[in-house]
Amino acid sequence: MVYSMVGKGKILAKKTFQLQLCVIAICSLLFLVIFNTYAGLSYLIGAGISVLPSMFFAFFAFRFAGATKKELVMQSFSQGSKLKLAMTIILFVMAYQLTLLQPVFMLIGFAITTATHTICIIWMSKR
Repeated sequence: MVYSMVGKGKILAKKTFQLQLCVIAICSLLFLVIFNTYAGLSYLIGAGISVLPSMFFAFFAFRFAGATKKELVMQSFSQGSKLKLAMTIILFVMAYQLTLLQPVFMLIGFAITTATHTICIIWMSKR
């Protein structure tokens, strides 16, 4: 049963990332067409800051399974959470070093992508 829950979690994470990538592509194109190139790129940077740490967290969260490995599961989950937070901070700091970055569009990209992730998980887990 535990293995099937981990398998379901991996499937949910994969579908969530696929949906996020679709939303990122559509929204970045909209920002590119409606505003300008830098707005579209800034949106992409913000979306990347949301997606990349989440992907690493998902890798750590689903590395181990089984009741006999509960200590490894908890340790891996904790490491994944710490890495996600550290990566998010580092990526934001690096992004703000870019001179052509438009911070508002970057933050919009981060917010929309993070909200898409949360809404998608809630919606798909109820199905």
